[in-house]
Amino acid sequence: MADVVTGPISHGGDATGSAASHRIVVVGGGAAGLELATRLGDQLGRRGLAEITLVEKSRTHLWKPLLHAVAAGSMDASEHQLNYLAQAHWHCFRYQFGEMIGLDRAGKRVQLAAMSDEEGRQITAARSVGYDTLVIAIGSITNDFGTPGAAEHAVPLETPEQAERFHHRLVNAFLRAQTQDEAVRPGQLHVAIIGAGATGTELAAELYQTAREVAAFGLDHVDPDKDIRIVLVEAADRILPVLPERIASATLDILHNLGVEVRTKARVAEVCADGVRLASGEIIPSELVVWAAGVKGPDVLRNLDGLEVNRVNQLVVTATLQTTRDPDIFAIGDCAACPQPDNDQPVPPRAQAAHQEASHLLRQLKRRLEGKPLEPFVYRDFGSLVSFGRLGAIGNLMGLLLGKGLFIEGALARLMYRSLYKMHEMALHGVAKTLIGSLSRRLSRGRGEPRVKLH
Repeated sequence: MADVVTGPISHGGDATGSAASHRIVVVGGGAAGLELATRLGDQLGRRGLAEITLVEKSRTHLWKPLLHAVAAGSMDASEHQLNYLAQAHWHCFRYQFGEMIGLDRAGKRVQLAAMSDEEGRQITAARSVGYDTLVIAIGSITNDFGTPGAAEHAVPLETPEQAERFHHRLVNAFLRAQTQDEAVRPGQLHVAIIGAGATGTELAAELYQTAREVAAFGLDHVDPDKDIRIVLVEAADRILPVLPERIASATLDILHNLGVEVRTKARVAEVCADGVRLASGEIIPSELVVWAAGVKGPDVLRNLDGLEVNRVNQLVVTATLQTTRDPDIFAIGDCAACPQPDNDQPVPPRAQAAHQEASHLLRQLKRRLEGKPLEPFVYRDFGSLVSFGRLGAIGNLMGLLLGKGLFIEGALARLMYRSLYKMHEMALHGVAKTLIGSLSRRLSRGRGEPRVKLH
């Protein structure tokens, strides 16, 4: 396996390797990993105090909570994607295009797979990256629990490419229905969403609106009220099972008013090309299926040179975010199982948790370089928000009134939901660039353009 220098590298400022002795490698450019690498580059890499490297298998970054809007067609991913190569150049860290396939803890090296393009031509050879401190932040993948047919017929929403793929399927289904000689088949324009967590619920609300808008653009052979059906399937007793009951109840009322069919206590036994079969034997006709039920750690974590994982393949970490079997390796974000004081459950896999862990670890790695002891991470739940696109949002804010939650809805809830994304953008770009980018996107939207993506 070749050394790190064989891969494509972008760096800026003083982080040239010769000026810095301590090598911090962050694997994974999701919300947690990219925020951490960016801020480490700004604060340590720029001053030559450490060499910061980000390893990521994608070329661009998109905030994961936006994927449901991309899948529904209510957002164009290209307007919000960030290029890793440019980010590395601007913020004084190195970008390594590659995917982690193994780890040599004794030699302190991350093993990367060879990368090829869509035509099978090799871009980078298999190689390894050396580290002194390693942070693993490779996120999570969909857990289909081995359900027959799920991998073949259902589209997960883990990446922008998958979200785009589902949207293309959706638009193609409408075009097919418009041009075929026969009538629209039962289930042909039905969408079954498996899993009524935040992603599934938000997708159901967005899809109900955007599907009708797509049909309104000259697709007169499609009857929105008759042919389009959105079914949300959840195995638990209620939707949004990890959120407060009041949010779930209010969300259910909104979904019912939209016309979304909600099925709870419904376990999926098989996903077929033309529908979903429940454990009860009932068939839900649907040629478009999204799997949004359950997450687990990526498979590579299962055999990562002896690091401890839990039953859903997350790396088990201590309160300091260090892995239990190697103090030089940290894990943050969805791939980490971090304990909570006075709570048997680990920190939940949520965007606010990833942001808090990245901010905490930034401070701790600086303390580590100074030889100071690490402080424990304490997760603060600031509340939960569920978006319904242009219809608004609902949720609760925690700790505002004597430690109690405050239920919010309408314009205020929608503003708070948008602020979560702005916090992520500000962590990556700063306040000024975030404001300029937001204004630019708003001005670039022509009034004569469709409100949904039609291709």
